[in-house]
Amino acid sequence: MQARTRIKICGLTREEDVDAAVNAGADAIGLVFYPPSPRYVSIERAAALCRRVPAFVTVTGLFVNAEEAFIRERLAALPLTCLQFHGDETASQCGAYRLPYIKAARVRAGVDLLNYAASFADACGLLLDAWVDGYGGGGKTFDWDLIPQNLPLPLILSGGLDANNVGEAVRRVRPWAVDVSSGVEVAAAKGIKDAARIAAFIKEVLGANDADC
Repeated sequence: MQARTRIKICGLTREEDVDAAVNAGADAIGLVFYPPSPRYVSIERAAALCRRVPAFVTVTGLFVNAEEAFIRERLAALPLTCLQFHGDETASQCGAYRLPYIKAARVRAGVDLLNYAASFADACGLLLDAWVDGYGGGGKTFDWDLIPQNLPLPLILSGGLDANNVGEAVRRVRPWAVDVSSGVEVAAAKGIKDAARIAAFIKEVLGANDADC
């Protein structure tokens, strides 16, 4: 029997959205510390959000090519339990903080995901997102057939997921976890989540898991 697919709701900016994610059954939330992002949160805002997170829900900090001092400032102030790197960081840079970390990879034909995963052998997961210019997947899906069957790291599937396609994604790809941001947001309002969409997304993931039992 396959392990239950874990669920991370990323890019949270409001207390009520943290509450909605937790109450619907999310395993993790993600806070974005990439200043160009519309989902970026300051240390003060992040601290307020972290106070809403109960035990056994992971708080993940997302960084893109950040300076070490920038990351350590947030680690000193916030109860982050996992780091997520979406830039051009090396394995040594990602592992410098002695915390579990996830490395993101942008997927397109020709990208050697097996070699990429091997380069981050100490990561606790490999997050696969769509290839777009810049960083992040831009809410777009990618061809799931490009994912190798024998990835050496736990697979976290991202990129254009929402309640309409995540059930199929779980059944086809069988990822360790799924990661969603724009797919549970209010239309045309980046960073503002919709409680009903969060609940529908999580329901679809759990339903796909139950179908495999």
